[in-house]
Amino acid sequence: MRYFKLFLYCSLFACFCSGAEQLTFNKAVRGDNYIFDYLWLDQKKQKQSLSFSLPKDAIFERFRSFKVYKSEFAQQSANKSVHEQLKRNRLRGVQVIFPKNKNDSAITIKGPNREKVNEAYNKIADMQVIANEEYLKKNFYQEFMTYDQVRAIKPDHVRFANETVPDLKPIKPLLLNKVSIKNIREATNYILSFVQSIPYSTLESRVTSSGAGFIPPIKLLWENQGDCDSKVTLAASLLRTLMPRIKMIFVFIDKHALIGIDIRANEGEETIKIGRVEYVLAEPTGPALFPLGQIAPESKKAIDNGHYVIENYHSTPQKK
Repeated sequence: MRYFKLFLYCSLFACFCSGAEQLTFNKAVRGDNYIFDYLWLDQKKQKQSLSFSLPKDAIFERFRSFKVYKSEFAQQSANKSVHEQLKRNRLRGVQVIFPKNKNDSAITIKGPNREKVNEAYNKIADMQVIANEEYLKKNFYQEFMTYDQVRAIKPDHVRFANETVPDLKPIKPLLLNKVSIKNIREATNYILSFVQSIPYSTLESRVTSSGAGFIPPIKLLWENQGDCDSKVTLAASLLRTLMPRIKMIFVFIDKHALIGIDIRANEGEETIKIGRVEYVLAEPTGPALFPLGQIAPESKKAIDNGHYVIENYHSTPQKK
């Protein structure tokens, strides 16, 4: 499962170009809010700053239920759901036996009629699939398939980014004092340099860690550090806050993740075309200070070989 060894790739960034530098970071409590102050160097080695406040609830309560995914807990939850459904609608002609040992997740079905037993197994299997999907959604996870057809479970990065946007709205006017959304490239590079300058923490294998290292965007700001997946999600949520209607994509490759933005590409910039839309690629993770359109050599190699998976992060239609 080489797709998930992201930590090795990210540690190589410093070899490709100069590293990002966060000059200062401070946070202080003020009533029901925390004030965050940042000073960093951007891709042109120019000093940039940003100060904003976030409510305590957004920091400590949002995504509070998010926890490490464990397949045994997911199976127990699915079995519990099936058990509750069968209390309301029993399967006639069969006896359904639920495991009493937590280490055993298999449901046993007995009955004199083999056809009814098989039919019951099929019904319960369908119920478990639905229950598992509900468990994943409730816990902010999703099933996905890697480019080489490996099925796995990972945090739902798109959902985390999207549900963080309301909490980041107070930052939007502050960002607009720094950059203009009429210049998408300038605005994107400002956000990229901000996220790239946040200290990097090693990402464990997505398979073995089961989301243990992932930090939701606002919690990442609080801790002032994050792994590859966490920083990419933060960058996407900030870009969505600043530019609500712009189309973006998450790009997952071996050992790394990038984002793509629907903007006209300049000559020589790295892009991915999906249908009629060409997305310019960006590397939010750092510590390498890649501007929009420039990516690391290993990223380019993977993209050129088609070794990537795309997740759309398009704007949600506004209710009238």
